[in-house]
Amino acid sequence: MLPKTAEYALRAVACLASDTEQSVAAGSLAEQTQVPRRYLHKVLQDLVRAGLVHSRPGPGGGYVLSQSKDRISILDVVNAVAPLERIRHCPLGLPSHTKLCPLHKELDRAYAATEQAFASVTIGKLLESSSEVIPLCDMSHL
Repeated sequence: MLPKTAEYALRAVACLASDTEQSVAAGSLAEQTQVPRRYLHKVLQDLVRAGLVHSRPGPGGGYVLSQSKDRISILDVVNAVAPLERIRHCPLGLPSHTKLCPLHKELDRAYAATEQAFASVTIGKLLESSSEVIPLCDMSHL
């Protein structure tokens, strides 16, 4: 359902949120998240533009969250890189469809529910899970 770009962004943000004290180099982040480094660079640029991540240049630099992990929702991350598209008008452009047909109305209702679900879960909430598995990030080799 989610584009790979959104999955990659969620992995990166979850990893950055697991240690908010230090910046993480792009290479290390790529290794931890198993995201190709070149692709991750594009994703990180989108996250920086959205104000979710800050880039620190130079030695010891890297990436850190710009906001508290408790303020960043799954929806914020997804919308930063691959916004969820709601259906506002007939996708076919049919003149007789002055409102959404039953099919597109139901599809948009599902998109709205997804949007609401994503908005209700913060990255902090994911990381506070009682699961032994760290969400979206492999820290076992560090």
